[in-house]
Amino acid sequence: MRRKNELGSISLQVKLMFAFAATIILIFGMNAFMYVNINYFIKRLDSIYVSNINLNGLEEELMNVQSSMTMFLNTKTSDAMQEYYKHEQNYGNAIKSLEEEKSSDRLKLMERNIKRMSEHYLTLTNQTVEAKRGRNVEKYKVRYENATALYSYISTYIYSLNNGLFKNNSANYLALSNSIRSLERLSTFLIMSIASANIIIILIITQTITRPLKILAKTANQVAEGNFDVEVVEVSSHDEVGVVTKAFDQMVISIRDYITKLKESVENERNLKERELRMESHLKDAQLKYLQAQINPHFLFNTLNAGVQLAMLEGAEKTCEYVQNVAEFLRYSIKKNHEVVTLKEEIELVDHYLYILNVRYCGAICYEKHIDENYTRIKVPSMILQPIVENSFQYGIRDIECQGKIELSVYYEETDICVCILDNGLGMEEELVEQINKKRAREKKESRESNGIGLNNVMERLSLYFNSEKVVTVSSKGKNCGTEVRLYLPFHQEENHV
Repeated sequence: MRRKNELGSISLQVKLMFAFAATIILIFGMNAFMYVNINYFIKRLDSIYVSNINLNGLEEELMNVQSSMTMFLNTKTSDAMQEYYKHEQNYGNAIKSLEEEKSSDRLKLMERNIKRMSEHYLTLTNQTVEAKRGRNVEKYKVRYENATALYSYISTYIYSLNNGLFKNNSANYLALSNSIRSLERLSTFLIMSIASANIIIILIITQTITRPLKILAKTANQVAEGNFDVEVVEVSSHDEVGVVTKAFDQMVISIRDYITKLKESVENERNLKERELRMESHLKDAQLKYLQAQINPHFLFNTLNAGVQLAMLEGAEKTCEYVQNVAEFLRYSIKKNHEVVTLKEEIELVDHYLYILNVRYCGAICYEKHIDENYTRIKVPSMILQPIVENSFQYGIRDIECQGKIELSVYYEETDICVCILDNGLGMEEELVEQINKKRAREKKESRESNGIGLNNVMERLSLYFNSEKVVTVSSKGKNCGTEVRLYLPFHQEENHV
């Protein structure tokens, strides 16, 4: 325990000085290691003379070929012939390693000439042996003499080349030995220089350690006081101080990020709550306006039911059907205080509404439906189709001279159920169409016969319900060309199953 306290009391500067002293010892050890290795490489300098050894071996094989050939010519025994072919093959393998490319170097050129003459020499010796075996005396004598003469040339060339290589190898040996000794002296000088420089560097390092520690301490005090907007401490080292400084910087950055994410989370929750309130507000607004447009719907519904019963008793079938449609229209507004309904229920409401209009305006509206019943069970917000049909009548076909026409279609398109409401009315200018699609158009003043729910309200509720911007598009080719309103309702297969 006491020893640990003593080590802990030693200053960082003293510890670093001890560390660099150990480094110096290692450098001296490295120098000794280099010295041993240099001596080892000096011993390997003998490999420089391998070329001379190889040439000596080549010359020996040449002599063996010549002597074995002469012995065969004198004895003509099978053993002598086998001996000749053995040495002939050995010599042939030995000359394969000789230089073959053309070169301006005199020694390499001599080596190439030796190879060429040796190949020709082996050809002559083989021909001599074959002539001897064929007992062609005159032929083998001539070739023997030529082979012997060429043998003398090759021996002379090998001797000259061996002397030249020996001189070059001796010069290289001397140069390499001098270089290694110079390197040994230089390495000793460098190690001594490094050892001296380390002592100077120690003083510099101690300053680079204490300076960032002071800055870190100052910054840490500011963070402790609650100031998280401090500048991060610059780290220029990778030692323990650098690691601690980086960890401190990361801690400060993490706290900042956490505070930022906390603010963003609060903001997202606020936006989500605001979106829910907007959805609820639009729905309540639609319900309020619809209810305000109807004077005591329960009283009217009950009264109309009584009217239906009275018309049935009196046998007024058309009156009964009209009053019944009006009753169904009012029933939709008070049944279950609708928030979400099926598309089929919305289409039935349009049917009742247009029936009532046709009775009021003496059949002035031609109403056509093209409905794919497979897609009518999708859930939608209530009161989305009737306000659009009402707009088509009020601002489209009500004031035209020809018979008005409203066409309602439901079909599947790519990934959506498309609900299309088309009329042949007054149409719209391109600027107004663009404003409506961008939700910039102002609602027209509601007529007394309107239910009070505008197109903007429908578009906003559909966007909020399906969480999509592209749910309603309005298009018109221009004045007196009619208007088309399309609703794109995202479709999931399971929604159309009971």
